[in-house]
Amino acid sequence: MHLNINGSNKIFRKSIIKGFFEPQLVSLDFKKSNVKHPSITDDGLMQSDLLHVFFDVETGSDYPDGDEWFIVDLLFPHDVKLPDSLKGPDYFTTISVDEDKIYWHHRELIRYKYGKSKKLVNALEFLESKYKELHELLEPLQKDLK
Repeated sequence: MHLNINGSNKIFRKSIIKGFFEPQLVSLDFKKSNVKHPSITDDGLMQSDLLHVFFDVETGSDYPDGDEWFIVDLLFPHDVKLPDSLKGPDYFTTISVDEDKIYWHHRELIRYKYGKSKKLVNALEFLESKYKELHELLEPLQKDLK
């Protein structure tokens, strides 16, 4: 059987996520998310209902170096207005859920390998710090969500 680069990169990415990133996040008090992502079919993880982590193994899997990185999608699954200070490519952009509902999300490229050298721990630390940073920005909105 011959796998194309797209297929093999997806398999490799999923194995890195399932074998390293998910167990490490669980050890950092993340648990399985009860939220479904509008475009990613796999389950996500969360520390609180404010922000959910989903792994996008599709985007860029057709690139030759697609076995060195993936995209993480940090989803704020609430259809609320965000302050302008939280909008934009550094923070949150909208993602359509259905015709009349939007969520907010932030996409980040996670590079866990540079050539032959794996940087899994560095990638995990970056992911955790980005999650904390964005979560803190969203905390003031928590009172408006109930």
